[in-house]
Amino acid sequence: MTTRPVIGIDLGGTNMQIGVVDAKGKVIGRAKKKTKAAEGFKAVVARMAEGVADACKDAGITVRGVSAIGIGAAGAVDPKTGVILQAPNLRWTNAPLARTLAAATGRPVYVTNDVRAAVIGEHTHGAGKGSTHMMAVWLGTGIGGGLILNNKVYPGFFNTAGEIGHMSLLPGSPPGHRTFEHNCSRSAVAERIIKLIKGGRPSLVTRLTEGDLSEVKARVIADAYRGNDPLVREIVNDAAHFIGIAIASINSAVSLQRVVLGGGLTEAIGEPLVRLVRASHNAAVYPHILRKTEIVKTKLEDDAGVIGGAVFAQRKGKID
Repeated sequence: MTTRPVIGIDLGGTNMQIGVVDAKGKVIGRAKKKTKAAEGFKAVVARMAEGVADACKDAGITVRGVSAIGIGAAGAVDPKTGVILQAPNLRWTNAPLARTLAAATGRPVYVTNDVRAAVIGEHTHGAGKGSTHMMAVWLGTGIGGGLILNNKVYPGFFNTAGEIGHMSLLPGSPPGHRTFEHNCSRSAVAERIIKLIKGGRPSLVTRLTEGDLSEVKARVIADAYRGNDPLVREIVNDAAHFIGIAIASINSAVSLQRVVLGGGLTEAIGEPLVRLVRASHNAAVYPHILRKTEIVKTKLEDDAGVIGGAVFAQRKGKID
């Protein structure tokens, strides 16, 4: 593994986080830019190249001073070619991201899925360090997952392992209400809170957002939860219950040592959410020895994808 700094990029549909990461996993230079996916693939890549230069400047080095660039991108990715096969939030299909950014920066580029990057980051430098069998569950706009089995990233035969948000959770419900993601993501929690407020339920959220319910983000939900708002507590507790059940279902199949919870909802609410998920998991999992599985909060938080992308680049795209 190289000792020169590398770039890690967490590429989302709204923002891109870019960091220069040293050999010890420390972020020594940063940049953040709007993704602006509606402007098209070439414009996004050009902004990424600008962000790489800005992060290097912040670290006091040139782009030539980094050995490689690693990207965690939401959606289906072919890490062997660096092509984004399908990324709805970026509006990309078969986008040659690695090749295009490499041409723009003069550095080799490696691409993986965003939550897979996060699980690599947590396993090497975060809350998953020291575990041999772990899973990351990221609760954000959607829900993503990543698996480490026998100390190796598990990609699955078709390289799609980790798409846990699309698992059926309530199959008897109407379309749009059936999956893990439909019911337990940060956006699903927010939508349910908004719907009930509009239906006449009182909530601290109305005051916290000054009546602008489009501002029901993770931080607002967390503030209302800490304020013992009955509506928000009901919705969050219900989501946590189902998160625990979903994790228990996976754990019964693969027998995990540790589960790391991350994403905006986890980071905002913190340990109270983790405790609820842990209790629900322990009530549902079989056999009971799996109650020893550790369910913990992310240590790296926003940096998980950046650091994981950097480690992926340090490994030159290898997952073991």
